[in-house]
Amino acid sequence: MNLPRRRLLQWAAGAMALLPWRRAAGAIDYPMRPVHIVVGYPPGSSPDVVARLIGQWLSERLGQQFVIDNRPGASGNIATQAAAKSPADGYTLLLTVSTHAINATLYPHLNVDFGKDLIPVVGLGYIPFMIVVNPAFPAKTVPELIAYAKAHPGKVDMATNGVGTGSHVSGELFMMMTGTKLTHVPFKGNYLTDLIGGQVPLAFSPAASVIEHIKDGKLHGIGVTTAARSNALPDIPAIGESVPGYEATGWYGLCAPNGTPAQVIDKLEKALLAGVADPEFRSRLATLGIERGSMTTAEFGKFITAEIEKWAKVVKFADIKVE
Repeated sequence: MNLPRRRLLQWAAGAMALLPWRRAAGAIDYPMRPVHIVVGYPPGSSPDVVARLIGQWLSERLGQQFVIDNRPGASGNIATQAAAKSPADGYTLLLTVSTHAINATLYPHLNVDFGKDLIPVVGLGYIPFMIVVNPAFPAKTVPELIAYAKAHPGKVDMATNGVGTGSHVSGELFMMMTGTKLTHVPFKGNYLTDLIGGQVPLAFSPAASVIEHIKDGKLHGIGVTTAARSNALPDIPAIGESVPGYEATGWYGLCAPNGTPAQVIDKLEKALLAGVADPEFRSRLATLGIERGSMTTAEFGKFITAEIEKWAKVVKFADIKVE
C-alpha cells in the first residue's frame, strides 16, 4: 500500500518524538537483566569482598542479580579497560579503588582515561593507612621519625606492597612534604612477617591489617594517614597533626562507563547511599576496615578529580616508574 509522503513524514516525526520517552522509561525500569560489577582483583581479596557486599545489597533492593566479574591483573587496569569499553547502559559497573586514581598518572600509555571514560556513581567510604614500626625502631612518634630520617637519609627502609600501591605513594607523599628520604622496599607478598621480625623497620600499612598487631604489641603505630584520627585506634595521632595538610587514604566506590543514562546513575546512587546509611550494611563495611565517608555522585566526581591531581604530583615528584 502506498501512503502519501506527508503521512509518512508525520509518522516518522511522531516516532522520533517517542524516542526520548522510551529511553527515559527504559532507564527508570532499570535493571531489567543481571548487572555485572567488574573487579580488578581476584576472588577473596578485599575489593572482591566489598563488591560482593554491594552486589548483594543492590540485588535485594533492585530486584536483579548483580554478578561479580573478576578481572585481576595490571594493578586493576585490565578491569578498568573492560568496564570503560563496555556499553554505557548501566549493565556494567566498576568497583573503584584509590589505586585507579594513582594509575591514571603512573601508567602513561593506558588505553583508557580513568577520569574521562568512567563516571562516578557513589563513594562508599575510606580506609586509613598507618605508619607502623617495629618496636625496636628508635622513633616512636611522627616528629621523631622525621628527625631520625633526616639524620639518617636513605638509611630507613620502608616496606610496601609494590610500586604505585597505596602504601607506596602514602610514604612518598610523606617524604615529599617532610623533606625526608626513606628507602622503598617493595614486596611481592605480605611484608608484615618481615616487619614484625625486624628485617624491615617501617611501613605505611592499611590500618585494618595491622590493628591486632598493634594491640598485642608486635608493632607500634605512630600515625594515621587520614585527616582525622581513626575510630578504631583513636589514641594514635593523625600525621597531619605534625605535618599540616598531609592526608592519604584508600577508598572504595562505584563507577560506570561515561554516557550511562543519568536516571540509571541516580537509581544506583540512591540505593547505595541507603545502604551506607543502614546500620547492618555499615557494620559489614567496618569489619573490612572501611570507615564511614560516603559521597554522592557529584561529591565523588570532585573527589576523584582531586585524587588524580594529587597523586600525579607525587608520582612526578618521586619519579615513580613501573616495570
